[in-house]
Amino acid sequence: MPREKLQTASEELRKAAESATDSDLQERLHEQSDQFAQLATADRGPDQGRLARHLNALSEIRDAASEEVASHVDDAEEAITAYRETVGGV
Repeated sequence: MPREKLQTASEELRKAAESATDSDLQERLHEQSDQFAQLATADRGPDQGRLARHLNALSEIRDAASEEVASHVDDAEEAITAYRETVGGV
């Protein structure tokens, strides 16, 4: 099921937050993780625009992160991209 990809993204972002040493980065990652957990169980999935905004935010986060944190963010982005392929429109 495609929504499982959103849950996977949430879990990877939670792991990234746990690995981060910067409190601001931890907070941003927790926020993203929580949002994806909500999207995974919402009545309707996110549209292309919302997913693009999340991916942009994650790109900024990755640029400021350690290698370990960035690895989890990459895994989350991969799951989001896989889900995004199931969403219509561009």
